[in-house]
Amino acid sequence: CRTLANDANRVVVSVEYRLAPEYPFPVGLEDSYTALEWVVENHDVVQGDPNRIAVGGKSAGGNLAAALALLARDRNGPTITQQILCIPVLDRPRETASYEENAAGYGLSRAAMDWYWNHYMRTDVDEANPYAAPLQARDLSGLPPATVLTAGFDPVRDDGIEYVARLEDAGVPVDHHHYPDVAHDLVSTAY
Repeated sequence: CRTLANDANRVVVSVEYRLAPEYPFPVGLEDSYTALEWVVENHDVVQGDPNRIAVGGKSAGGNLAAALALLARDRNGPTITQQILCIPVLDRPRETASYEENAAGYGLSRAAMDWYWNHYMRTDVDEANPYAAPLQARDLSGLPPATVLTAGFDPVRDDGIEYVARLEDAGVPVDHHHYPDVAHDLVSTAY
């Protein structure tokens, strides 16, 4: 976080949300939303600009960032000016080319994704909830501009690419960076 803050010359707030399996969906998302509201209300404490709030995350954190953008829009909550989604998990494990091609051997596996997802969800109904699986959202219009990073050797690659296309179709400005020769853990590799 310090590196990101220094490189971007911005305030970075890292949220320690409660984790599954002890705290399944939607606990982590609600923790994150509460933190978002707190940061906006206490911008003077964090010395940030409440009119320039971005949300971002890597992998499961990318899921939360995308879900926060949806939730803030739907609740008429704090204005988010940018969403930064690094190799985001945007849906339950599905039958896609990226899940098939990268099922094992590149760090994050299909088996691991199945395990994580099954421990994040309380019920089957939650799996279709767009706040758990932003790719399931019917309407992506009105969301903040997005920067999306995807990796070639990543089971969730196709979800990220599909989300980019859906955001663009909804009129959301998107800056997509695809790294074809990189595995899921690209952000840790970069920093």
